[in-house]
Amino acid sequence: MRTLALALVGVVSLTACDKPTDPQRPFSQAALDKALADPGRKAHRDNSDARRHPGELIAFAGVRPGDRVLDLIPGDGYWTRIFAKLVGPQGKVYAVWPERYGRLAKGNVDTLRRLSADKYYGNIVTEVQPSTTLTAPEPLDVVWTSQNYHDYPDEFMGKGDPSILNKAVFRILKPGGTYIIIDHMAEPGSGMRDTERFHRIDPATVRQQVEAAGFRFVGESKVLNNPSDPLNNPVFDKTIRGHTSQFAYKFVKP
Repeated sequence: MRTLALALVGVVSLTACDKPTDPQRPFSQAALDKALADPGRKAHRDNSDARRHPGELIAFAGVRPGDRVLDLIPGDGYWTRIFAKLVGPQGKVYAVWPERYGRLAKGNVDTLRRLSADKYYGNIVTEVQPSTTLTAPEPLDVVWTSQNYHDYPDEFMGKGDPSILNKAVFRILKPGGTYIIIDHMAEPGSGMRDTERFHRIDPATVRQQVEAAGFRFVGESKVLNNPSDPLNNPVFDKTIRGHTSQFAYKFVKP
């Protein structure tokens, strides 16, 4: 219990609505620790774990052995690898790109396809979907997206409406399922003004959009907050890259 309590430092506003989809499969800190120690993610562990806080954030999300998880726009599979080992052979991980994004991320798509073909990660399914309307072949326990929610209203994504994404996520999650959004903070009150030029979005806007789709806000983790980030420059600026202030929001489908 002490380990889990430490992992949840920086998590606030949790409420009684945070109920697992299957109480027979509780969260397991031991399974998470084992997944984080996976030899196959040594490069990620050495280079990225200290700043990305995977232990705290996955404990916050409550991902469990046996879960069905969709990792939306997974990059090179940083989170995907952890999920694959955590959910285990009874679970499944879907690594998904909408086609517009997948065209620009062919290297990452190829990496995840090779990972899916590796028997060591045989529970990963890699897919590039033909539209920005997200789908899944089965009801899911978790939909997770890290640093990509802000992309949906941008030019290269067809200036999509995030409400379409949120409604799709609501549809494919099981009752009690969890929606995790991690993204770069924009200035308060900026809405979606800075999604294109700075790759940032106002957290309050995200919460409003997701709740409008029927989700219940459960809480947030502040482990990625950085008070020294001015919030008014591009996330790729050398003065802030890798150290942006980010929010991590957890929503549940009632």
